[in-house]
Amino acid sequence: MSTDVSSNAHSDPAQPPGTQTQTAAGTPAKMSRESVTIIVTLLVSTFVVILNETIMNVALQRLMVDLGVDAPTVQWLSTGFMLTMAVVIPTTGFILQRLSTRAVFMLAMGLFSGGTLLASVAPGFEVLLLARIVQAGGTAIMLPLLMTTILTLVPAERRGAVMGNVSIAISVAPAMGPTVSGLILEHFSWRFMFVFVLPIALAAFAIGFRYLTNIGKTEKTRLDALSVVLTVPAFGGLVYGLSQIGGGGQAGPGTPAVAALAVGVVALLAFVLRQLRLQKSDAPLLDLRAFNFRMFTVSVLLLVVAMVALFGTVILLPLYLQEIRGLKSLETGLALLPGGLAMGLLGPFIGRLFDKVGPLPLTVTGSVMMVLALWQFSLLDAGTPVGWIIALHVALSLGLALLFTPAFTTGLNPLPPHLYSHGSAIMSTLQQVAGAAGTALLVSIYAVVAAGAGIVAGMHAAFLTAAVIALAAVVLSALMRKTAGAEQPAGAAH
Repeated sequence: MSTDVSSNAHSDPAQPPGTQTQTAAGTPAKMSRESVTIIVTLLVSTFVVILNETIMNVALQRLMVDLGVDAPTVQWLSTGFMLTMAVVIPTTGFILQRLSTRAVFMLAMGLFSGGTLLASVAPGFEVLLLARIVQAGGTAIMLPLLMTTILTLVPAERRGAVMGNVSIAISVAPAMGPTVSGLILEHFSWRFMFVFVLPIALAAFAIGFRYLTNIGKTEKTRLDALSVVLTVPAFGGLVYGLSQIGGGGQAGPGTPAVAALAVGVVALLAFVLRQLRLQKSDAPLLDLRAFNFRMFTVSVLLLVVAMVALFGTVILLPLYLQEIRGLKSLETGLALLPGGLAMGLLGPFIGRLFDKVGPLPLTVTGSVMMVLALWQFSLLDAGTPVGWIIALHVALSLGLALLFTPAFTTGLNPLPPHLYSHGSAIMSTLQQVAGAAGTALLVSIYAVVAAGAGIVAGMHAAFLTAAVIALAAVVLSALMRKTAGAEQPAGAAH
């Protein structure tokens, strides 16, 4: 963890845990050891649950053989996970307000650990799919919990440094997933992917049970049943429809995918209208008033564009390395590892830099690097040196690292405390939808062009599309401005 969050200082007993006191000079006191323990526990737990999200991708081929299922069926282990995430995340704003920090953590890690145990002993495909859905329920709660906790405990001028540590969880973990599963599958059964994660998950659960304290206050908010029901066709329909278009791109989008998208759009409109109505009585499931803050809106749009580019590349680049260059799954995972490590390990440094210079220089540099790297990817052919591909992937990863920390921090900083959990939930939900959209769009373009003009031409078209989309990030980056943390009490800003 960054030195910005490590200190032996204790907070005033009259204040909630982790609340910052002021020194004589007027600068915030360093965070208490209790606050650091809370954030580190949540950070490690988030790393574990996100690592699990991508650990399955390399194993699908093995699972088809071992479980006796076909490709469309086995794909549900990924699709089902994404669907559950998309449906659960919008409810986390309510969960984080209604339950204590400790209760939310125990719920998240309890679901994740239980799902992991069930997956490790699953006798067949149906039980394994159920286990993945249970895991996804826990994963969906963890990231908004971590974000909301950081906003509550960390003073605005140090949030960049702490948010930089979050990028270790959200970028190194997915990058390590394929490498870790490749190593495990080379020597063990697929069950060991879960056996490997389980003790880490249980240790995080035990540490949280022992040391985690409650922060902030719970509110007696009412759960709107209709809003919860609408999240299933709204976010579930969008993610499912997009994932089916991407997965079935060879034949073009089928009727089920188009129908799911249509249902998703209509249900999303109904969900938004319902939230706007509930806001009048201060009881929305997902409070959309966060969009009244201009930098939140700009930051969310920037993250959406970045996630489209990131998820599309995560799918396309391994496809290129395996289909065109003939690399094995473990070699592919190792080739992509430097980029993921670079993105995550530089996160804390970029966070501290953000605290000093603000978002604008970082996001503009990052978005330009992203566009240039994607454009270079569109020029790859069967003879491109693998070393150059790794270098380009590292450059793309650095560009994304320069976007993620400033966008998260700048977007969430100006929100008043009562919108922390809702802002985090909105960001996480839209990242899931954007990731599914990026995958669907780029894989579909790849499949359609490849069917007529060959695999290399398909790759060129898909990466060129990603580069064009990424141009929007350059425009959005130029709009970024430094935001101060909201000091008003909960309920002050509407």
